[in-house]
Amino acid sequence: MAYLGEEIKKLGFGLMRLPQKDGVIDVEQVKEMTDLFLGAGFTYFDTAWAYAGSEDAIRQALVERYPRESYQLATKNAAWINCKTKEEAYAQFDQSLAQTGAGFFDFYLLHNLGENRTGYFDRFDMWNWVQEKKKEGKIRHVGFSFHSTAEELEEILTAHPEMEFVQLQINYADWEEPAVQSRRCYEVARKHGKPVIIMEPVKGGMLATPPKSVEEILKAAEPGSSVASWAIRFAADLEGIITVLSGMSNVEQMKDNLSYMKSFIGFNEQQRETLKQAQEELKKIPLIPCTSCNYCAKVCPMDIGISGSFTAMNYLTLYGDKEAAKGEEEWRVGMHGKKQAGECIKCGKCEEACPQHIAIRDCLEKVKETLLK
Repeated sequence: MAYLGEEIKKLGFGLMRLPQKDGVIDVEQVKEMTDLFLGAGFTYFDTAWAYAGSEDAIRQALVERYPRESYQLATKNAAWINCKTKEEAYAQFDQSLAQTGAGFFDFYLLHNLGENRTGYFDRFDMWNWVQEKKKEGKIRHVGFSFHSTAEELEEILTAHPEMEFVQLQINYADWEEPAVQSRRCYEVARKHGKPVIIMEPVKGGMLATPPKSVEEILKAAEPGSSVASWAIRFAADLEGIITVLSGMSNVEQMKDNLSYMKSFIGFNEQQRETLKQAQEELKKIPLIPCTSCNYCAKVCPMDIGISGSFTAMNYLTLYGDKEAAKGEEEWRVGMHGKKQAGECIKCGKCEEACPQHIAIRDCLEKVKETLLK
């Protein structure tokens, strides 16, 4: 099905996690992956100004080797990264054009809206600026990527109906996850009639190695299918999807993705039931029952990132990846200007405010001992 007048197959090549060799992007391997991707009939490539080396790599692997009309290239503007003036934010666009050599962008995104980041795009009048770039023919389609609550997405789409599409984090693990709100955000986009590009369908690779009990369900249903394939296909099975971005990091991952997406037309009822079983199995794993309501944050005298810390601990419980959990803690706590768990003075005000009756002080102590040492 075509969206925005574009015929795009349901698999997109996400360029955030490109293969590396000796600490730099392995352009020769990216060329091989690009050839396989285009050879299988797929055409959508997703990069960003903030993905170090990615725009230059795709210039070499794609732009300089294939006709411009044979693919769609997307990139993004992160005005909230070290931009003090609108001129600095606008300059990212020119840098992206120079680094990719693409001449124009098929899809251009205001990058990672949500929370305090949205304000940068407002202050720099980037909503109007990006429309001017579209009139100039430098951009074909304008949208934004988003990481926050469904309520905030509702506000942005109501204020900016001119946005043509939304890029959302959607996967079967985050479908009902209170900190990510995949389902709720998807439903808001659908309500506003916006087609969706899906990012993080494999949750940064975590759903390629899910908890053993989940893996057993998926392998029992389809012994010959990779576990990661279930995550990609879950996302691609949704309605109103332009494409599903897979951050493929090597030729083997590319071949695996192509093997099941070349002819993918949707899940059957049995496959949907298998995914429901996997989701139910995830729910059985004992997690901190935090819903990210953040009532605790409103009363914490130390301004500790309590819900962010708990989300990170739940990552560790689910996937057993301590480095990924630490990265999640840094993003949800440190990058949001909150204090870490070790700053807790154990006053107990948070527990009085918590509707889930969580032993917050004990859990924060566990975060401190497990993730912050």
